[in-house]
Amino acid sequence: MRGPFEAAAEDWELSSSFKTVFSLSEDEGREDLLALYERGKSKQWNASTRIDWSLEVPEENPTGLPDRFHPLYGTRLWPTSDPRRRRELLRHNAAWQLSQSLHGEQGALLCTGKLVQTVPDLDAKYFAATQAIDEARHAELFSRFLREKVGFRYPINDELKTLIQQTVEDPRWDFTYLGMQVLVEGLALASFSGIRNWSTDPLTQSIYTYVIEDEARHVAFGRYVLKDLYAELGSAELAEREEFVIEGSRLLRDRLLGKEQYEALGFAYADVRGYLEASDMWVQFRRMLFARIIPTLRHVGLFGPRVQRAFEKMGVLRGRGD
Repeated sequence: MRGPFEAAAEDWELSSSFKTVFSLSEDEGREDLLALYERGKSKQWNASTRIDWSLEVPEENPTGLPDRFHPLYGTRLWPTSDPRRRRELLRHNAAWQLSQSLHGEQGALLCTGKLVQTVPDLDAKYFAATQAIDEARHAELFSRFLREKVGFRYPINDELKTLIQQTVEDPRWDFTYLGMQVLVEGLALASFSGIRNWSTDPLTQSIYTYVIEDEARHVAFGRYVLKDLYAELGSAELAEREEFVIEGSRLLRDRLLGKEQYEALGFAYADVRGYLEASDMWVQFRRMLFARIIPTLRHVGLFGPRVQRAFEKMGVLRGRGD
């Protein structure tokens, strides 16, 4: 039986200073962005009515992911002979995944609100407005899942918090696209697809299916806008963006380690990290996630030799074709 919902206090003030652009242009705008805007309008859905919240989930494994997808599965730390401890690990892993999904969507909501103000083109403002309601809906449904089906949630991961702070506080509007649309949402899209495909729980499958449809539009939004902008930048300006990609990717790689859940469960995190870094399954999973953002980085002109070397050093490249 689930107890009362436990949520960590997470109010967090960010400092930001940016220029708000009131666009008076009467131009029709770019066809690709306007097409995304039309899809954004037509694909709206209500999280309260589209999702069947009457569905029950297994308390010991709320997202229904098989044991083999737990990061510690197959290591010495996996409690093979202790079913109760295994259920505890699965429940906390699900709560951690859902919590970080929630916090990513909350960060995306802040970023898209900023984009409505800062992007100079009216077509981009139009789409950003549709994305803002998407992000509010996603935060709503992940929060509800945690509250009604899991019973507790984790605070925002330190690495994700740092990246959101850098993305929100930088006054340059394209860094908001780069941090959120390309990095955070690009990896989220890959992760969400995996959870949907591997889960055996109908409620989890439903939630992630609808969220993925929205997130695909958001990533495309960043691709269209940044390609045009970065084609006009000089080498020094592009180098600044490459450095942001490298640092942001390093934060997201380390975020995947899930430090908070293991500390909450009484593990020595240094031991856990050692096993994860040596786990072939975890390494392949990490490379699979980053493989989803590499085409976008290449498309916008930010996957040059410097970024490729950094990704190789981080261990997130799948092979020579990436």
